[in-house]
Amino acid sequence: MASVLGLLEAREKMVREEIARLREEAERVQAALGEAERELQRLVDARVTVTEVLAGPPSTVAEPTGSAVTGSTVPRRETGMAATALAPDYQRIVSVLGSEAGREGMRCQQLAVALGLEAVPAKVEGLRSKAKRLVERGWALQVRPGVFTALAVPAA
Repeated sequence: MASVLGLLEAREKMVREEIARLREEAERVQAALGEAERELQRLVDARVTVTEVLAGPPSTVAEPTGSAVTGSTVPRRETGMAATALAPDYQRIVSVLGSEAGREGMRCQQLAVALGLEAVPAKVEGLRSKAKRLVERGWALQVRPGVFTALAVPAA
């Protein structure tokens, strides 16, 4: 009888191992199914959105008055042009330079802190480059070497 019980126990162990392996595989398949369903939903949402946009009336988006310099996101400033014509990063810089803190001029390190960035060389040099670009395009002034302020908006 012991050998029959031993055979049954061995068979039971094999079946338990097979069940454990199948459960692991089922979990993996379930995870893959969930990911595929999420991807499908994103694609369906994108298709619906594009269909709605294309079916809607043509919108009239106001173009910036000035044209951007080739390869630049900073257009040359012209009369009546608002800072909203700038990319968001540049809008934030102009806003800080135009604030009370930037009225007398700010060094790029101070500007980095005011923007909530770390005042590390990489960030400061990136801001310096953007500030100089704003000066070149008429959005800011360099009052002294390395010190920038917003260009006063002419009265309308």
